[in-house]
Amino acid sequence: MRASSAEPANSAQLNGDQHGHHEATSRGIFRRGAGLAAQAPGPGYKWIALSNTTLGVLMATVNASILLIALPDIFRGIGVNPLQPGNTSLLLWMIMGYLVVTAVLVVSFGRLGDMFGRVRIYNLGFAVFSVFSVLLAVTWLHGSAAAWWIIVGRILQGVGGAMLLANSSALLTDAFPTNQRGLALGLNQVAGIAGSFIGLVLGGLLGPVDWRLVFLVSVPFGVFGTFWAYLRLRELGVRRPARLDWAGNITFAIGLIAVLVGITYGIQPYGGHTMGWTSPFVLTAIFAAWPC
Repeated sequence: MRASSAEPANSAQLNGDQHGHHEATSRGIFRRGAGLAAQAPGPGYKWIALSNTTLGVLMATVNASILLIALPDIFRGIGVNPLQPGNTSLLLWMIMGYLVVTAVLVVSFGRLGDMFGRVRIYNLGFAVFSVFSVLLAVTWLHGSAAAWWIIVGRILQGVGGAMLLANSSALLTDAFPTNQRGLALGLNQVAGIAGSFIGLVLGGLLGPVDWRLVFLVSVPFGVFGTFWAYLRLRELGVRRPARLDWAGNITFAIGLIAVLVGITYGIQPYGGHTMGWTSPFVLTAIFAAWPC
């Protein structure tokens, strides 16, 4: 009788212990889940990410085309005649510098965003873009020195633009659910296309007023976007260990620059004469790009 009476007691105690263990486990899981939910961004975060990345893409694409209409005013302001044969390089690189750097580096900065954080690279792009927009607007130089200052500033500004363009789509992919990613990416791309046309209009309007306004117009948007991105954007993507494809990036850069330089010098006067498509320099640049 004692053994039989003790057995139910032990069973009841065992069931009670198991029930208490499951309850404690459930409470622990709930607490951990609540902690993760508290750290996750709210439902409005996706619209913050969309508006900020749209501003970044718009600013980067506006500056890709804003110089085209304003070039006569810029060269007039710094006292350089771009149509003189010796100044062809200044004209060429003032047009191409930003575009080439953006095209070459966008793949590399996308990989760096996967490795070190997309928000971090994106925020750095806003800051770099804003700093060199200021430096481009406040140049005190004149003549060819001012032209090369603008060219170098545009190249470094293009580094910031590549950071913005490379990571904007990835930030939207992280922030939006699957059924809304098409909408977000579509709006972002529409902003990029619109920026190319807006840049032409802005360059034509601001250049005759003051050529420095062509660069200065991006500064308030860049400063606002930098602080807004730093304060509101959050890292939702998973960092993946990887390495940069240095050989691929370098050959891609050499090939792109070579073909653009070859085509441009094929139709532009340089050094007092027109090189033309039969020039050894032009042919070497174009054919050297194909293996890359």
